Amino acid sequence: MTGVAGRGGGCRGSGRRAAAGKEGGRSRSAQPRAAGGGGSGSGGGSEEEEQEQQRDGGSLFLVNKSGFPMDGQTWERMWGHVERVHPDGGAVAAAIRSAARLARPSVPPVPNYKLSMSIPEWLQAIQTYMKMLQYNHTGTQFFEIRKSRPLSGLMETAREMTRESLPIKCLEAVILGIYLTNGQPSVERFPISFKTHFSGNYFHHVVLGIYCNGRYGSLGMSRRSDLMDKPLTYRTLSDLIFEFEDSYKKYLHSVKKVKIGLYVPHEPHSFQPSEWKQLVLNVSKMMRTDVRKELEKFARDMRMKILKPSSAHSPMKERPRGKSLSPRRRQSSPQRRACRRDKSPAVLDKKGDLAALNEVGYQLRI
Repeated sequence: MTGVAGRGGGCRGSGRRAAAGKEGGRSRSAQPRAAGGGGSGSGGGSEEEEQEQQRDGGSLFLVNKSGFPMDGQTWERMWGHVERVHPDGGAVAAAIRSAARLARPSVPPVPNYKLSMSIPEWLQAIQTYMKMLQYNHTGTQFFEIRKSRPLSGLMETAREMTRESLPIKCLEAVILGIYLTNGQPSVERFPISFKTHFSGNYFHHVVLGIYCNGRYGSLGMSRRSDLMDKPLTYRTLSDLIFEFEDSYKKYLHSVKKVKIGLYVPHEPHSFQPSEWKQLVLNVSKMMRTDVRKELEKFARDMRMKILKPSSAHSPMKERPRGKSLSPRRRQSSPQRRACRRDKSPAVLDKKGDLAALNEVGYQLRI
């Protein structure tokens, strides 16, 4: 995923760190992950190929699904993609792969929250850590992330990111931001996704929205500095979204859709998947006043915690006509009285029922 078009010369740093990661064998997850990643999907080969071959902004969006170290096929595919899309791709790939010795990449320390820190300072420390990891320009996302996975599985992937210390893209930054802000109940996190159009192609981007003490902001990663983190200073959610929209206009991108998910719970061991698109706005066909109205209504409902994820509601089953959904009573069980107020005949019926039960024994009805 990418925020805007354009590829800089960042493949050199990302490629060196990826090469060091493969040759050094620093990962604890050497076994390839099973297809599906613990989510709800099946591991069909055609589905995986379709997902890997999907295009974002006219270029292939490749994902490493083999874990670390990478398998040979993923490794060669990454370098082949770099050679195709980078202006000096062949020379860059040859220089790195033929180097007799590569410098050991730096491993930035994972930030630790201190009681003396304010929330804005803590968010800035998290964003600084992401920037030290750098943006991944290789064209291959190093960590497989399936949005349908439970939160616990995504948090395990985030821990792997801190161990590997490799460059990340926007979706990985959202998961890492959720992981690093866990344990701060005053900080509400929710995903914000953008679909933009530029030069005949569609682009997708996602950031982590932040709400704390009546102010909105964001965390994230992008090629562009004004399409990732935003300070915790925006009074309304619509102000934050319009700020991103104005930033996109600087790069001649028109925002087509905005998708906003629900608050992510502060339960890293939760088996409930996150809601990524509770609200979908086709902003290109709406007036700004209407967009603001919808966003503020949604933000108010989120703050009041009255919105529930769609996955939390089980689908309603159609009731067959003439049939009851309750379990049938056994014929030997005594029928309940139709009305408790009619006590006079009930005494006689009760005595008769007790006599019958004494003969066949009491039966438990569940």
